[in-house]
Amino acid sequence: MAETVTFEDPTGEGKPIALEAVDLPDGLADLEQRAAHIPEPDPYYIDLGMLYRIAQIEHVRREHFADTPLHLALRGHMGTGKDHDLEQFAAMMRMPHYRIPLTGEVRDITLIGSVKLHGDGKGGTESRWEDGDITRALRGPALINLSELNAAGAETLFALHGLLDRHRALELPTGEIIRLRDDVRIYGTLNPTDLRDYAGTQTLNKAFADRWIIWEKDFPGEDDLIAMLERRHPALKKPFVDLIAKLAVEVNASFASKDARTRVETPMSLRTVLERVPAGLRVHDEHADPLRRAWDEFVLPHIDEFDRDHYDTVWAAVVRTGPGGPAYS
Repeated sequence: MAETVTFEDPTGEGKPIALEAVDLPDGLADLEQRAAHIPEPDPYYIDLGMLYRIAQIEHVRREHFADTPLHLALRGHMGTGKDHDLEQFAAMMRMPHYRIPLTGEVRDITLIGSVKLHGDGKGGTESRWEDGDITRALRGPALINLSELNAAGAETLFALHGLLDRHRALELPTGEIIRLRDDVRIYGTLNPTDLRDYAGTQTLNKAFADRWIIWEKDFPGEDDLIAMLERRHPALKKPFVDLIAKLAVEVNASFASKDARTRVETPMSLRTVLERVPAGLRVHDEHADPLRRAWDEFVLPHIDEFDRDHYDTVWAAVVRTGPGGPAYS
């Protein structure tokens, strides 16, 4: 019998949602390979509410919209944790997770598949159909994350239209029709389309965008960042935790600003906050000002030259002189 997973609303407002996890059928031809795609839960992950919202959609789909395509896309800036949210939902639901980046280099034959020549063992060749990335995922239980939706070329988008609408099927060049199974979910992620330097992105085709529910994913707030840092780095001293969170909030507020005169073009992503800065503090743990050294060597190299002044202004306003080392207790 399948396991039941309960999702709690972090705000305390919504009722708990209980969902039956996916149970891989024994007869799957690629059972071992598909089971290997089930991600492990991240012990440091903190649900800021997105998993609960995804669970709401899943509950509604199962109860009322089983025959209606409800595909969810998360839109947010780099480093807000969009893909991580989807991966952790798959981990909780024990679903094989297939992240398929839709970069400009990806073509429909890469996603859907093509006929290729193989040796027949007799000195000759024979043609065989080989599934592409998305076709392979569609053949069994799966959570499919079509990452970077607005970086895909037009031919890729049009190839997916029938799969994402009420037709709910992908027709292969061989004539085979791959129908969207009841135990397959399709999600997506994309960056906002503005003047940011997201190379290769474009405004999402309106016909394609209409096939999605699109939710915004914002940068975490100060309290959220503190909770993440404390869980991931429990030995990091409180003054350092608080200052890292404040720096990130101030920089990302400037990044999100609509005023082109004051905004910066590079945010402090979760990778910077949770990985690079703590690593820099470990490197310079005994330094008189380890946070400044970590800032100079692990943060600023990612920043465009014309943004350095603003980063220095944020530093002067929030920190001035950081706490003395060691940074870790």
